[in-house]
Amino acid sequence: MNGIIYVIFIVSAMTITPSVFEYYTPSTMVEAVNLLEKYGDEAKLLAGGQSLIPLMKMRFASISHVIDISRIEEMDYIKEDSNRLSIGALTTVDELGSSVTIKNRYMIIKEAADQIADPLVRNMGTVGGNISHGDPANDLPAVMLSLDATFMVQGKNGGKEIKAEDFFVDSLITALEPNEILYEIRVPKMVKRQGGAYIKHKKSAGDFSVAAVASNIIVDGDGKIIKVGVALTSVGPTPIKSTRAEGILAGKKLTEELAAEAARSITEESDPVSDFYGSIDYKKKVLRFIIKESLVAAYKRAKEAQ
Repeated sequence: MNGIIYVIFIVSAMTITPSVFEYYTPSTMVEAVNLLEKYGDEAKLLAGGQSLIPLMKMRFASISHVIDISRIEEMDYIKEDSNRLSIGALTTVDELGSSVTIKNRYMIIKEAADQIADPLVRNMGTVGGNISHGDPANDLPAVMLSLDATFMVQGKNGGKEIKAEDFFVDSLITALEPNEILYEIRVPKMVKRQGGAYIKHKKSAGDFSVAAVASNIIVDGDGKIIKVGVALTSVGPTPIKSTRAEGILAGKKLTEELAAEAARSITEESDPVSDFYGSIDYKKKVLRFIIKESLVAAYKRAKEAQ
């Protein structure tokens, strides 16, 4: 474990750079937790750096202690057993998208991973960072909500499990305590006749979404929906899991009309704001369209899944 003082100099009047901070490179999760416990609110974790570094460069965040956890090998893996898919928090987005396991059985996750920003960000950014940053425009949080994922967290006093639906508190705020690390994401193993889809509408390549939808559906042998999870991206202060989807769709076969009805109702749960990406009205129109598209795609995959 190393502690190094970095002083960054301003090279031009137009350049904005971070203030002085102390930098650490723990090699184990225990070391990282100990550092977080020691420095508390003055410390931040650095993994891929795709969220933290821009904030520091623009001085939106002033941090005295940066703990670089990117070298902790025990947090980088994708594995599946008889009960669940387990993803280490330091798995990169590119590794997630290129995993054979993900491609073969978790297409909803692959679709989200492949649409995150650009290749540079996907090569550097981590799954844990995308989730724990708490940005409502990030892609993986909604996917994990739709899949009923749980997040494994380690702190000084031991480990705990937080359901995805309890994890996202507000914009850029999660249920993680200052001395805790998200180290693993757990997704229930895909079963027969289960399918998912992630549909994202954005202005141009690399953009955050205007709106995005994750749909996860399980059907019985007759094609009736027995379980559904729908979650929304970029249309509220947090990713939003629909409370209406189950009541509208459970026990029914999905038709174009039913998908449209569900889309209208689920859209009412959104809370977008007008910004660079569009007006409230525009975002809701986009959302209504892609909810329907996502449900139809997930339902089709569920009926085809063996």
